[in-house]
Amino acid sequence: MESRNTQMEMDGEEVLKAQAHIWNHIFSFINSMALKCAVELRIPDAINRHGSPITLSQLISALQIHPQKSQHVHRIMRILAHSGFFLIHNKLSQQKDDDEDEDEDQVAYSLTNPSLLLLQHNPLTLSPFSLFMLDRVLIEPWLFISAWLRSDSDCRTPFETAHGKEFWEHMGSEAKDGEGFNAAMESDAKLVVSVLLEKYKSVFEGVESFVDVGGGTGSVAKAIAEAFPQMKCVVYDLPQVVAGLEGNHNLMFLQGDMFQVIPSADALLLKWILHDWTDDECVKILKKCKEAITSNGKNGKVIIIDMVVGNKSNKKNMKNNDMLMTKGKLFWDLLMMVNVGGKERDEKEWAELFQAAGFGAYNISPILGLRSLIELYP
Repeated sequence: MESRNTQMEMDGEEVLKAQAHIWNHIFSFINSMALKCAVELRIPDAINRHGSPITLSQLISALQIHPQKSQHVHRIMRILAHSGFFLIHNKLSQQKDDDEDEDEDQVAYSLTNPSLLLLQHNPLTLSPFSLFMLDRVLIEPWLFISAWLRSDSDCRTPFETAHGKEFWEHMGSEAKDGEGFNAAMESDAKLVVSVLLEKYKSVFEGVESFVDVGGGTGSVAKAIAEAFPQMKCVVYDLPQVVAGLEGNHNLMFLQGDMFQVIPSADALLLKWILHDWTDDECVKILKKCKEAITSNGKNGKVIIIDMVVGNKSNKKNMKNNDMLMTKGKLFWDLLMMVNVGGKERDEKEWAELFQAAGFGAYNISPILGLRSLIELYP
């Protein structure tokens, strides 16, 4: 059978549209690198300190850009504005098309909601998260995916192929990378728990004892302990994570391994834990969770904050938002494959895990953006 000449089945306009589609995907990393540059230069902070839309010349001065490189700043700002991180104004503070010629005396910039989340001193800043996710240590494994897929080596992930160690071993042995990871997780935790306690505080009502399993440096548990001063809260993580961290009257840090044992409590929290692990590993963790919430005749619950692929967001009449959410979840699924060997799951896959671990009922609430809040009962 003769192969089809697919090029001849597209007219000139279709060929060029297909080319543009390919180009946009080839060069989509430029958005990420421009964002990394903005965070490293602290461009949002410079604009925020100025207190009003800042002109290009003022921005260049505030950033202490080398005079020989100053002519390039507007090009970085232009693509970041196009991507929604900054607004472009003219002298009359009216938004301007981002493809117009820019003059240092005419163009000014202001912040948007995404760039507000990049301010260094914003309590909900995602700057540490952005810098870690765009660090060389996490970029390099993406260059090894095809080689890893074809290889007969025992490497569990492209990360191990690139660095010679599994992700968790690397983070435990390389202090700088480990600190970057902890800072990234802490920044995300602060954002999530702020939304959780503002809008969905009822999920913790009636809980007398609480354990944040794999709770890192304790950002989530600290906020919950403050919101519920009568609740006994525990941050449970590996020794190298919690060693030296101090609690208070209703918060303590406990060293341990969730694959071996989990402290007994009315409620356990697994925030962004299970997507790091394979199905078999998740079942082991969940079985330990069930033991912890049913010991001594108790009948508690497990609170899971993780993604549910295919689940709609809770925002109404936003088809584009749902498409954005789905794309984000698929990004995260590959990120888990490349770095840690885990995955994002749809509801059927979650249900199979819960059943295999011996749980009887669950409820999924898609209330946390890309992530859902899952309440799991024995």
